[in-house]
Parts: sequence; C-alpha cells; structure tokens
Amino acid sequence: MLINISTFLSIPIITTLTIILTPSKNKRFIKLIALFGAILTLLCSIYFFIQYYQMAFAFNNGCKHFNLVFQEKKIWYTSFGITYFVAMDGISVLMVFMTSLVICMGVLASWKEQKRCKEYFSLLFILVFGVLGVFVSFDLFVFFIFYELAVLPMYLLIGVWGTGKKEYSAMKLTLMLMLSSALILVGILAVYNYSPIRTFDLILLSHTRFSVDFQYWVFPCFFVGFGVLGALYPFHTWSPDGHAAAPTAVSMLHAGVLMKLGGYGILRIAIYLLPEGAQEWCGFFMILSTINIVYGSLGAILQRDLKYFTAYSSVSHCGFVIFGLSALNFIGFKGAVLQMFSHGIMTALFFSLIGAIYKRTKTRIIYDMEGLSKIVPNLSAYFFVAGFASLGLPGLAGFIAESYVFLGGILNNPWVNNNYAIFVTTLSITSIVVTAVYVLRGLCQIFMGKILNKQFFLLTDVDIYEKICSFTLISVLLAVGTFPLFFINLIEISIMPIVNRLYL
Repeated sequence: MLINISTFLSIPIITTLTIILTPSKNKRFIKLIALFGAILTLLCSIYFFIQYYQMAFAFNNGCKHFNLVFQEKKIWYTSFGITYFVAMDGISVLMVFMTSLVICMGVLASWKEQKRCKEYFSLLFILVFGVLGVFVSFDLFVFFIFYELAVLPMYLLIGVWGTGKKEYSAMKLTLMLMLSSALILVGILAVYNYSPIRTFDLILLSHTRFSVDFQYWVFPCFFVGFGVLGALYPFHTWSPDGHAAAPTAVSMLHAGVLMKLGGYGILRIAIYLLPEGAQEWCGFFMILSTINIVYGSLGAILQRDLKYFTAYSSVSHCGFVIFGLSALNFIGFKGAVLQMFSHGIMTALFFSLIGAIYKRTKTRIIYDMEGLSKIVPNLSAYFFVAGFASLGLPGLAGFIAESYVFLGGILNNPWVNNNYAIFVTTLSITSIVVTAVYVLRGLCQIFMGKILNKQFFLLTDVDIYEKICSFTLISVLLAVGTFPLFFINLIEISIMPIVNRLYL
C-alpha cells in the first residue's frame, strides 16, 4: 500500500505547521500551501476510495469475511485499555472523501481572504484533522480526542472571521457543542466501565452484551450528544446562528462536514454498541427527527437572509439523516449515509455560492436582490442546480438519499407500530412540498425579474476559483444521482454488521 492512514492524517498537521512557519506577509504563499495540502488530502482520499472499492468488489464476488481495511493498531496506554486504532470501512471512506473534497473547495472559496490568513487557514486544517480522525477512529478514547479537535476551532473561526452577531453565535455554538461532548463522554465512560475487559476498542466492546437497563439510559446519552451536532430538535438553535455568522469556507465545513459527525456517531457507536437501547428509543427519536424535517422547512420559508435560509434548510435535511437512522433498518441506514454525503456536498455548494453573491452585492437579504441572472448567468445557473438538489430533483444525489430514507420509514421495524411509522413518514414527506415552495420562491426572487439596484449592472460573473469549486461539487452531485449503485455498493457491506446486531 502506497500510503497508510497515519501518513494521511499527518497531511493537515504538516500543512498547519508549514503555514504557521510562513511569514504572515506572504499571504499568497500561505494560500498556495493551504491549497497544496488540501489537494494532497483529496488525492489520498481518492486513493483510499479506489482501493476500498476494489476490495469491496472482490467481497461481493465471494469473500465471506470482509473486515476493516488499512488497519493500524498500536497499544497507547495499556493499563487503561487505550489503543491507537485507526481503520476504514465503506462509510469511513465515503465520509473521508467528502471531507477532503469540501476542504479543497473551501480553500478555493477563501482565495481572496485577507484577514490574518495564517491563523485562518491553520485553524481550518486543525478542524479538518479532527474530522478526518473521527471518521477513521475505532477506539472511543481516540475518537473523542479527534472529536474535540474538530469542534473547538469553530469558536475562533466564527468569533474572529465571522460577520454579524459573531461573538454571540460563536459562544452559543461552543456551549451547545460542549454540552454535546459532555453527554458523549458520559456514554463512553459508562460503556468502558461496564465492559468486563475495560477497553475503548469499538470492535472488542461490540462483543460485550450490555444489559437492557444499562442500554436504556446510555443510548439516549449517545444519541442526544451526537444529535446536538446533527441539529436534533430542540437542540438545533445553535446551527442557524453559527451558519449565518461564519465566513464562507467555515460555513461549508460547518454544514457540509462537521454536522455529519452527529449522524456518523449515532450509527457507528450508539446503534452499533447498544442495539436494545436503539430499539427502545427509536420511536421517540423518529418524532423528533420528523419535527426537524417539518420545522426546518417551515423555518426556511420565513427567512430573509440567504445564510439563515440555507441554515434552516440544513436543519431539515439533517433531520432526514436522523430519521433514516431511527428507522433501524437496512434501507433507512443506507439512506441516512447517502444523505450525509449528498447534503455535505450540496450545502458546501450552497454556501460557496452565497459567499460569491455576498462578495458582489454586499448583501444577503433576499428581497434586496432581483434579476441577477441577467448579470451573472453562470453564478445563477450554479445556484439553480444547488436549489434543485435541495428539493430532491431526480438525477441529483438528494433524490436517491431521500428516497431510501422514506422507504426505510415506511418499511420500518418490529419495534415500532407500522401505522405510527407510516404516519410520521408521510408527515416527513410533506416537507418536500414545503421545500419546493421556499427553494423555487427564493430562486425566482433573487435571479428572475427586473434588476432593482442599478449598481448590480457592474457585477462580474464567477471567477476561475468559483468555477472550479462549483463545477466540481455539481459533478459529484450528478455522479451520485446518476450512478447511485456505485456508492450504495460501497457502504452497504459496512452497514450489514450494524443491522445484524439489531436483528440477531
């Protein structure tokens, strides 16, 4: 193997250190270093993607015992059972690729950033290092360290480089995510203490049969802890404020990547380790996720600020992830993972385009803009594609993901009354109509009609960096929507062990 996971994880750290050692006045060189580090991270993630898919293909043709790949396992602290255990499966590979792609596009979207470039790009890559570490960690202690590294830079990135109520938004986000971390830590320590082998190794812990009473109280700690990061209702309020105040690249990483740690943690840890707890609580969390979906859609209709508009849309779309996970079946899990990926790419595209619009018009208020398609046709076309992806147009990634989520809800599971499941699923499906209303109305308001502001005639269309960013993200959305089986085959082998623990 040409590269291992540890070498891969070292890329964002080496990039950060190189940026720190570069004189602050060399802003262009700092950006080139950041871009080189981001491209190298993306290329490595593509390498892992291809290598894993070849192995998965071999498995589908006869291999009966496919396990984690690219494994590295070293004892870190023997007396406490802490192990440096990193590996990848299909879910990890997909999430790593998404993260690498979003940071690469985020660097391009930040190309004209001038304020304290050294600190800005350093914090971005520390955040990326934490997120990548979460997606490849199979030791809960190491997982939690990476998790904290992923969420802590957000305070500075929003508080220093943000706009509007940036200090308030940064503090609110930090406090809510600290609550999330506290609940997750309680769950991790409870699982560690209850296990007779006293280990943080996720695979070894899965061999422990936790009592039903234990699972009933520990599972909601994990689910709510991770759910806060996934904008679970009613703990979602930090997300719209954080999105609105964050700079463009941070919004891309925040919505596109960071919020996916919530759904990933629920699936990888909560449901996998505590299947009986999941069976007990799934009906309740289906209700909360349905509120997420409907409330986020209705909230988006009322927004005048483009970032709040997209942020409430993200709350609704993240609700699909939690709904798919709460369905507790194979189809729902596949839909949840695909939704994490498709929403990550879609919101990264949305926020990069919002940043491009704000840079030109100096406003994010929807009703202050009209007729922009006549002045910036390429930017308008990209925005329409993002909008169509948001409302789940066939041929784009969102359609496939949401279809699987809704099918999972209707088929449901033995632990939830079927009529109840069909009712909440139907209620969730109605959000598609609401989504179509706010997306199409917003697109028409901003890009159609007469030009209200004569200064808009002076606007320029997308530059080369914005073209590359938009075209790349749109291509991925089209690829998933057009060839979904390629991505479904990638993840379904990794989902089966979780489903088996629920049903066996």
